[in-house]
Amino acid sequence: MFDKPAFAGHESVHHFFDAKTGLRAIIAVHSTARGPAAGGCRMWNYATADDALVDALRLSEGMSYKNAMADLPLGGGKAVIWGNSKTDKTPELFRALGRAIEMLNGKYWSAEDVGVSVRDMAFAAEETKYVAGLPSGKAASGDPSPVTAKGVFLGIKATALRAFGTDDLNGKHIAVQGVGHVGAYLCGRLAEAGAKLTITDVNPDALATISQATGAKVVAPDDIYDVAADIFSPNALGAIINPNTLPRIKTKMIAGGANNQLATPDMGEKVLERGILYAPDYVINGGGIINVAAEISGTYDPAWVEVKVQRLVQTLGEVLDQAKAENRASNRVADEIARRRILSA
Repeated sequence: MFDKPAFAGHESVHHFFDAKTGLRAIIAVHSTARGPAAGGCRMWNYATADDALVDALRLSEGMSYKNAMADLPLGGGKAVIWGNSKTDKTPELFRALGRAIEMLNGKYWSAEDVGVSVRDMAFAAEETKYVAGLPSGKAASGDPSPVTAKGVFLGIKATALRAFGTDDLNGKHIAVQGVGHVGAYLCGRLAEAGAKLTITDVNPDALATISQATGAKVVAPDDIYDVAADIFSPNALGAIINPNTLPRIKTKMIAGGANNQLATPDMGEKVLERGILYAPDYVINGGGIINVAAEISGTYDPAWVEVKVQRLVQTLGEVLDQAKAENRASNRVADEIARRRILSA
């Protein structure tokens, strides 16, 4: 594990197994320099345990950077459950996850992520107080996805301003990959702004719902990279900007809510070489963790969340402007800023 590039100096990595429920979970804590590690719990049917570990490590490091760029008093961590979210979920499985989180004594706070719902995390919360994004409780704020989507929407506008000279999305053709929690809310906002949408997902029911609501055209998952659009918006899983897909993307900008969109950091330079403007994922998609941070504080304040989200959009603009001025990949600029903030803590 220590030799994996994704290890990236993690403080600790915890593997949990519960024989009664079949829980197989990994909680990766990348940094607690700025505060307790915080990041959602993902449930995915990984091909191998090694795939689950690498995903947890990459996501956890990304959360450290995301929380730093959002200027939150939180470090970075992530939980992954190895399993099929459609067939393996039980209340007891998530209660077992709650007991695992509790064993870390507040070093890690969790919330929902891909494959996991607010209701699932409510079962985990029966066993630990270190869960946020809940439907009820003292400072409960519910599903953070709408806030994530709002931040991504505003970030798309900020990126469009720099790519097209205007943040008006009316008539812009946007290829949206993933219409799950965040993608669905985002599509609603984009349609309201007058954008023309082409969408894809592995869930046909979700596609049908969003297509009916927004008038979006539906394409097969692998065909989304070939759509002749203005903007490509990834809102599903990571590593989708890679040597195989990038040559197929013809848009002027990439901006979406998915984590770890670049398969490797050097893909940032490849994106720049193709003349595509890239909004670093952990900067543009930080709205949800801002909402969760407000809940973790114990006194949820919507006004505080709004101020933080607006400031995050400004930060994204500053990253993009610095990258352009220095003719550098935007992910490298964001990484440097995030690392400085973590080191200074």
